[in-house]
Amino acid sequence: MPMKYEKLFALMKERGLTTYKIRKERIITETTLQKLREGKNVTTDSIASLCHALGCQPGDIMEYVEESGE
Repeated sequence: MPMKYEKLFALMKERGLTTYKIRKERIITETTLQKLREGKNVTTDSIASLCHALGCQPGDIMEYVEESGE
């Protein structure tokens, strides 16, 4: 997958936003959280919800990485 979310999980740890809190406050669904862990596509609404919760911009939580062989 060309989208990487390692920056998201690092920022969550830095700011104390746990997956429990994400689920409890219904910031995003568990399914979406799993998609992020797997580097799959998520909606811009989900990205916006995370940015709101973390007080950041999309580029702070994700990055595009070209796949080899393209």
